[in-house]
Amino acid sequence: MADTDIVADAVSLSTAQVSLWDRLRRLAARFDPFDVAAITLLVAIAAVALWTFRDYAISNDEGVQHHYGELILNYYASGLKDRGVFHFENLYLYGGLFDIIAVSLSHLIPIDPYDLRHILCALIGVAGIGATAVTARSVAGPRAGLIATIALGVCGAWYGAMFNHTKDIPFAAAMMGATLFLIRIARYLPSPRLRDIAAFGVLAGAALGMRVLGLTLVAYTVFAIAIYLPASDDGCGQNRTRWRLAAESLLRVLPAFVLAYLIMIFAWPWAALAPLNPIRGLVAFSEFHYDIRTFFAGQTYHMADVPRLYIPVYLLIRLPLLTLAGAAIAMLLALLPFRSGSAQPIRRDITLLSFTIIFPLACQVIDHGPAYTGLRLFLFVIPPLAALAGIGLDRILTMLAARGRLVAACGLAFGSACFLWNAATLVRLHPDEYLFYNAAIGGLKGASRRYDLDYWFNSMPEAIDKLETYLRHSPPAESNWQNQVYSVAVCGERLSFEKTVKLPQLRYDFMPTWEQSDFFIAPTQMNCDNDLDGKVVATVERLGVVIATIKDRRAQTRPLSAAR
Repeated sequence: MADTDIVADAVSLSTAQVSLWDRLRRLAARFDPFDVAAITLLVAIAAVALWTFRDYAISNDEGVQHHYGELILNYYASGLKDRGVFHFENLYLYGGLFDIIAVSLSHLIPIDPYDLRHILCALIGVAGIGATAVTARSVAGPRAGLIATIALGVCGAWYGAMFNHTKDIPFAAAMMGATLFLIRIARYLPSPRLRDIAAFGVLAGAALGMRVLGLTLVAYTVFAIAIYLPASDDGCGQNRTRWRLAAESLLRVLPAFVLAYLIMIFAWPWAALAPLNPIRGLVAFSEFHYDIRTFFAGQTYHMADVPRLYIPVYLLIRLPLLTLAGAAIAMLLALLPFRSGSAQPIRRDITLLSFTIIFPLACQVIDHGPAYTGLRLFLFVIPPLAALAGIGLDRILTMLAARGRLVAACGLAFGSACFLWNAATLVRLHPDEYLFYNAAIGGLKGASRRYDLDYWFNSMPEAIDKLETYLRHSPPAESNWQNQVYSVAVCGERLSFEKTVKLPQLRYDFMPTWEQSDFFIAPTQMNCDNDLDGKVVATVERLGVVIATIKDRRAQTRPLSAAR
């Protein structure tokens, strides 16, 4: 009897295990392997970002942006009486949504506020990659979504900016998210789903709550309605029907813009002072003429005088070549004739994504607007480019598969090798991934002294560390350095220096003139390292290129001490 019970229990347990295994297999079958891979990659990117966020310097703008967020909160806390927010430099021309959130969270989370900003910005950047992947997936399927995830994840112009470009990355992520829901709205015109309208409104408001360039979403919406509504024949009645459907579609989408407007004026108090202020902000943005210089093809330009093709050229040399090729292929798909009428929706989606890239670039070129620091102001066109790359490369893999397994395997191996090479390059550049330049100009070496490099002086922490190491190992003639206080001239922001320096002997430039400082650290950006002479005691290098120098100037400032 006992043996029978044991056998019965064993059979029951085995059946339960098989049943559990079957359930797990059925559960796994519900998920596409490309989706699983894309989600895994997103989690991995987020984990790496959380592990390395302290490696990135505080950017030149973060101090003023953080204070701007404080001023906005003070404005509301005072019952709209504290109007200092409208007189703080030119920040009133921008929305402060990210800064409001960062300042509010800094009161709740007990960590350094700039560490918090970098964590928050990086996670938003990962969300932007996710929105890009979902967009590509919704157009061309799970494999396209995975490719788009990889394309944006290994893009140095994006990943390297995810930590301290705390206005550019959140704005770009919001724009990509809004574009995703605009596509979903357009597919259901003239009766879009309420949840898509609400999501589009929230993300459009988030974009406008950071940059007035979010107004381009209005043009995107009008264009979407124009291309997604059914085509008409030459009959006047059909034309009237089409205009009626267009008007109805605009009315259906209007609540999204009302919601966006409310979010915008909350995050951008100046926009609430007068109905036309957002337009005035856009005009002011297009006419900025500050004394900011930039490199382009070895020439120095002021921001108002850059060539018309400044931004398009930077796109062509800063993005991975495979990503550019994939995006170009996708755009061609929208132009070439399809054999199947079922491909028409894909054509429209690709056309709309292409428009979100071409329209702002065309406005920049035609209006000859100001530009500087490479792609910084136009990072928002990179996610749709990555989405198109996913769509285009997915199509190529499908075409190669039709020619045989060997051809498909070779194509997959080539694409994988290119993306792996890009990823390896970013690892070698870390934490200066935003210095990535593609092979079209010879990589970082070809860009050095010819195009913008470390404009945030992100390499400052490493430069300071090398200066401190040098001082600790100074020759005997300077053995009394522990009792000295040295002025350090820095071609960068004070906040970043003081958040990094450890030796109490080193102080941020406190002398009447730079020439009286004992040490000098500077990036090679705009040849700033040549502004002061001195003995080069260390350099910061990436891929064999010097991106920052550290100079000892004590022979000039303390000749008697140096002569001992």
